[in-house]
This record gives sequence, structure tokens and C-alpha cells, in this order.
Amino acid sequence: MTKPRWFWSSSRNAQMFLAAVTAVPLILAGLRGSPAVAQAQAATPAKGFRPPATLPLTSFYDTPHPLPAGKPGELIRSEAIDQYNLPYELSALRILYYSRTANIEDVAVSAVVLVPDGKPPAGGWPLIAWAHEFRGAARQCAPSLMKNLGAGPLLAMYTSLGYAVVATDYSGLGADSGKPVLDMQSNGLDVIYSVPAARAAAKQIGRKWIAVGSFQGALAAVDVAESELRDPNYLGSVAISGVADGQPVYERFAKGSSNRMLPVLASTVKALYPEFQVTDMLTDKALPAYQRVAQTCGGETEPEFTSTMLKPGWENNRFVKEFFSRNTPGQKRAWSPLLVISGEVDPAVPSDMSEKTVARICKQGSRVLFLKYPGVDASGVMGASVSDQISWIKARFAGYVAPSNCR
Repeated sequence: MTKPRWFWSSSRNAQMFLAAVTAVPLILAGLRGSPAVAQAQAATPAKGFRPPATLPLTSFYDTPHPLPAGKPGELIRSEAIDQYNLPYELSALRILYYSRTANIEDVAVSAVVLVPDGKPPAGGWPLIAWAHEFRGAARQCAPSLMKNLGAGPLLAMYTSLGYAVVATDYSGLGADSGKPVLDMQSNGLDVIYSVPAARAAAKQIGRKWIAVGSFQGALAAVDVAESELRDPNYLGSVAISGVADGQPVYERFAKGSSNRMLPVLASTVKALYPEFQVTDMLTDKALPAYQRVAQTCGGETEPEFTSTMLKPGWENNRFVKEFFSRNTPGQKRAWSPLLVISGEVDPAVPSDMSEKTVARICKQGSRVLFLKYPGVDASGVMGASVSDQISWIKARFAGYVAPSNCR
């Protein structure tokens, strides 16, 4: 595949940050591997392993039950914070805002807003809405409770290039708003509604915005593009790794070493469909692992979960199939352009899976630029694609027509 000539030209700053990303492994510490691979790695820590530095879960995240009604995107409260491992050349705010569940219920969601220091350009700082990968289902797994925000160096890079960032935690992480769901539509709503909340908290943020996500967040970024909540100031999405149909991905997890994601799937389906019976999917031996899903982060689920703990035909359960359907991108047209990035040797989501999904997205009439990077996995592609990400993002904010290689 040949990229458009203009696509290779990026700013000097972007090239400098690309060198930094590829030279300093710590910059990608929070982005290493697929969610499933990360869980498997966390399950067998090396000698001397130290967990990521975290911050306490304070009363800032607490909300009354039931939550008073509010408008989606409405800011509940905000606070300045200087406890993150971030450069001094930016300001950080925690925010709590209203979002909506898949069942159209009010829910409080937490996030972090990063704003460059200095005078904003005319119209305010352009905004990147960041969608994170899966890091666990407990409240304390929220990226806003990690001192590096899970992807802090990458987010700091965006602010150094003149973009504000809002990084949502998703419903249920951080804020005490119920069980989180590993669901692209739910996550997509949280991303969308984080944008007006960020503007309310930081008046120097402008109207124009782009969504960027990796792994689970990549699907959320695609859902933003396909959402019926059409904000004319939204300019497109960047989806990095993980863009594939839900069913083949989870079936692949079930057959391999990444089957620890299956209790999380069961918890997600239960959150979406309360009438779902977990025992229709999991055997009795799997229930201790299922019950620990909402208590742990990063693969700490115990006891060990194996594929033998799945009921035969689990994938044909009607609620599981409904979940697979709502987590299948490309069933409707994306009304804003997409940049989809994939590493050819990603062990969790092979590039052929991504190709099939992207082909369906294209057939809907969507405008997609699909870039594959040979010889790199989901971890490596994050650093390898930085220059291309920045070029694409700069062009959207500059008003250029987005490139597409749909056939």
C-alpha cells in the first residue's frame, strides 16, 4: 500500500517525539501489548516487580445513589491536580461529568483534562479525546488514579504539540457509578460526553476535536465515528490496534492463553443485560474468577481461568450474541473519517481480522485510511505510528480532506 505523498510530511516536533517514543521504552509502558497479553503478563510478575505508582481513591470520585438527573456532558465538578508524572509545561484537571449508560440512565464518569501552558490559539486549543485500553474492572483501575495516566508520555506529547487532551476513565472506573462494561458503544458515549465537560472545566479549549484510542479504546474511537450523536465539531478518529469484530476476538481468547478475558466478558454481558444468567456461560469452577473481576486490575484474577470453565456453546447464548453484534464495527456508516492502524504481527488481533473489519467499514461508504506496519506487534505499532498519527491529526484540524484507501 502506498501512502499519499503529503502523509509522510510531518512537523519537526512530531519527528522529534517519534524518536523519543522509539528510544525510551518507558514512554510505552502503559501501552504494552494487547489487553489480553497484558493480563497474561501481569499474572506472572517477574522477581522484583513493582506495580505502577497509583493515587488514592478519594471522595472526589463519590456521587450520591441514586444520582440526580443531569444533562449528558454536564460538568459535576473539577479539581486541579499536580500529582501526575507529567511535564511542567501543562496543567492537569480531574473532572467528574454526566454520561449515559447503554440503558439510557444517568451515570457519573471521571476523567483527566490536560491543557498546554501558554496562550491558546484563536478559537482555543484543539482537543484530543483519548480512549484507553482495558486495564481492569475495579474502581481503582481508573487511569486517572495512575501517576502516569496509563499513557502519560503519549498524552503529554499531544499537549506539547499544541493539543488539549481529555482522557475518560469510562463508567465504573474511578467514579462509583456501577459495573464497568467492556463495550464499544458504552465507552464511545463516555468519550463523546467527556468533550463538553472538558470545555466546561477549561475555558481555553476550543470547539474542534478528534478521538484517539488504542486496543479497547480503538473500538470506542470507531464507535464515536459511527455514533448518531453527531457533533459538527468532531473531525474524525484514530484507532490504534484492536479494530476487529468482537466474536472472533473473544473466541480466539477462549482458545489461547488470553482466556482470562472471558470472566470480564461475562461481567460485561451481565452489566448490559441484567437478565443474562452467568451460569449459562461459565461453569461453577469459574465463578470465583468471575466474582473477582470487579475487584482486581491487570490480570490479578484468581483462581486461574481456563477454557474448560466455559459451558459448551457459550458463544451461542442469545445475550452473548447480542453483545457480539453491538461490538461489531461497520454495521453503519462512519460519518467522519477514520485512521485505522494495525501491527501485522499482533498476537491478539491479527491484521487479517482488522482487514475484514475495515473492509466492512469501507463498504458502508465510510472514509478510512488503513495503515499496516510490518514486523511490529500491538506494542510496537504505537511508537512506529506516531509520525503518521500526528500528520493525520494536523491535517484534520487544518481542514484538509481526509485520505482514504478503501477499495
